[in-house]
Amino acid sequence: MKIKLYNVKILTLRFLFFFSVFILFVPTKALAENRESVQISFSTGRKYLLNRENSWYKFKLGYEKGFLGFIDHTIQFGTNGTKFNYINEGGQNVLFPFSRMTADLKMNERHNLTFLIQPFEVFTSSLPERDVIVEDVTFPEGTPMDLKYGFTFYRLSYLYDFQRESNKEFSIGLSFQIRNASIVFASADGELISINNNIGPVPILKFRWQKPLGESAWLGSEIDGFYASGRYITGSENDFEGAIIDASLRLGFELTDYLNTFLNLRYLGGGASGTEEDENKYTDNWLKTFSVSLGFYLQ
Repeated sequence: MKIKLYNVKILTLRFLFFFSVFILFVPTKALAENRESVQISFSTGRKYLLNRENSWYKFKLGYEKGFLGFIDHTIQFGTNGTKFNYINEGGQNVLFPFSRMTADLKMNERHNLTFLIQPFEVFTSSLPERDVIVEDVTFPEGTPMDLKYGFTFYRLSYLYDFQRESNKEFSIGLSFQIRNASIVFASADGELISINNNIGPVPILKFRWQKPLGESAWLGSEIDGFYASGRYITGSENDFEGAIIDASLRLGFELTDYLNTFLNLRYLGGGASGTEEDENKYTDNWLKTFSVSLGFYLQ
């Protein structure tokens, strides 16, 4: 059994520093408004389930449920390891359940804090037609295998909205994401197993946009993305490359003042390549996925 946990303290401290500086220097004039002016700007006659009409903040919960499919997904552990194709060899050629949960806090119509929980665990079985080498573990051809690909992540974002209208949004900001990766290759009898665990921070740029379509419909988009290469940016002791892109397009409908529903199309891709701590521990992991989901916003 081989278990690997990367050291991520350096990158975490670096990104938290820059994230804090960004928060301190974004436009904050709206936060200094007195309570009376805030009550006037928020007085719209709308009825909310989770919020008071005249409050200077607005809380919103979001949930999506649908399916996810893999467009491309390969992985390799070790310089002499097998470049394993999850779609052709690992059972990822079908659709899998998809869900996503968000909590938004909007302050004075301009400042947004968003917390995302993205479960991502896929369990499949495989009967390889060749020897599969994962680091120092060799799975002979024809060995029944149980596979787990876990890449659940949590993301905290800050966005500044440049639109003054309450039914429109054009926001730009930063995100701080924590990935919780757990990748397992195991023989069905339990005799052979390779476990790779990875917890690490991911700094991300964020964009969000929304516009109304008539009286009760709206169109929106949300993009999170980042690319990093080299020792300093990634926080690795060796050269390392990493990237993520999480882009969605959604068509929504306002059912009531406090409940919205939407259909969401999403592309989620990215990965990493290189060595982090030990020069002999090579990783190459890249994936491309799509998802279709039905979602709800409650406020």
